[in-house]
Amino acid sequence: MMKKNYYQKMAVLGVLLLSLFGFQKYIDKKTDHFPNIQFVSESLPTEILTEFDPNELDENQWQKLGFSEKQTATILKYKKIVGGKFLSKEQFKKCYAISEEKFSQLSSFILLPETNLEAKSGNSGFKNYENKTLSITRKFNPDQLSQNDWENMGFSEKQAAAILKYKSFLGGSFVSKEKFKECFIISDENYAKLAPYLILPAKTPANFNPYERKLNTQKTKIQITPFDPNTLDTAGWMALGFTEKQANVIVNYRDRNLKGSFKTLEDIQNCFVISPEKFAELKPYIKLNSATMVKNSDTKKTEFKQQEKTDFAKTDMNSVTFKQLLEFGLDEKSAGSMIGFRKKLGGFMTKEQILETYNIDKELVQKLLSIAPLDNSKVERYSLVDAPEEWLKNHPYFKYSADKIIFYRISNPDDKKIWKLLKTKPEYEARMRLYVK
Repeated sequence: MMKKNYYQKMAVLGVLLLSLFGFQKYIDKKTDHFPNIQFVSESLPTEILTEFDPNELDENQWQKLGFSEKQTATILKYKKIVGGKFLSKEQFKKCYAISEEKFSQLSSFILLPETNLEAKSGNSGFKNYENKTLSITRKFNPDQLSQNDWENMGFSEKQAAAILKYKSFLGGSFVSKEKFKECFIISDENYAKLAPYLILPAKTPANFNPYERKLNTQKTKIQITPFDPNTLDTAGWMALGFTEKQANVIVNYRDRNLKGSFKTLEDIQNCFVISPEKFAELKPYIKLNSATMVKNSDTKKTEFKQQEKTDFAKTDMNSVTFKQLLEFGLDEKSAGSMIGFRKKLGGFMTKEQILETYNIDKELVQKLLSIAPLDNSKVERYSLVDAPEEWLKNHPYFKYSADKIIFYRISNPDDKKIWKLLKTKPEYEARMRLYVK
């Protein structure tokens, strides 16, 4: 009987001890401090955001977009989990390190289809922008580079626009190598290549304020004094408010097309890069001096004839000459590239092709294309079955598929079957079909 009571007491004591232990664990659990997960919600100024492909950004670039190191690591890890590439905004949004607020801020700038379905169907109109190798040959001041200059260096059109947008945000100057490096579109790898060539101070001034700088830039007005347009060089025209490229166009127009000098105010007004508003601003200060005008070498004044100007509204882009392109304002490199590309193609089929030409001033060419017509009726076109072998192997759009076409058409003399067998990318096929009957 005593043993029975003893065991009962021990059992009750054990239950009490277990209860106390469990309660203590509960108390301890209640007082645990869980780590706070914080999402960086600070918004970047909208003026420095531009379109980007999240698949191209490295760790440093994600942090420049406002993400912490941990968030960046999570995003990159998530990208690996989904197959090493984000397919759509829908998929990107599911990464838990990206808050609703942050996604809404970035969404309109993301170069991805909206949904996975669009990505798989290929109907989103989304294009992949391939990274190019940078080509840098000399030291340069990045403040002086145009959109076209950045593209020629190896950046895509979107990346070049982003760099210029960032410069504008800083007040019109990159200020220092430090600030230049902070441009989120420039990866650490590309910055390492660019840094030795940058003509910029290494450090940012302690009192630097981009907003104050922008305000001062907007307030500053160009002080114009009377000038002789025939004595100004490129720097002189830039001092009047023109960009370096515009200034070069003006000097080339004067020296080449007008044989060395402006003779009348109308000559200046007719220069394409001088807008009516700018001409009205400059007109009161223009002082034409007969002493600085280049005289015609022909002594017989009766035989003097002013050079006939080209009416570009009636000039076909498939017959425009090198000299006419220079007359419009293109430099020799741009004009030569356009004529050379046209010759390789056998003629342009669309105006979009002209803008694909390397080493051209796209802004100036776009203005030309808005005026000039394009007649493609005389451009040679063939079927895949009948196209001459030499033509296939030399044409820029066909040469990489030429051997396959020649091989396939031996046993399949039918264009539809050959297209199926080629299995080229849709964008390549679209270009090739421009020259197919």
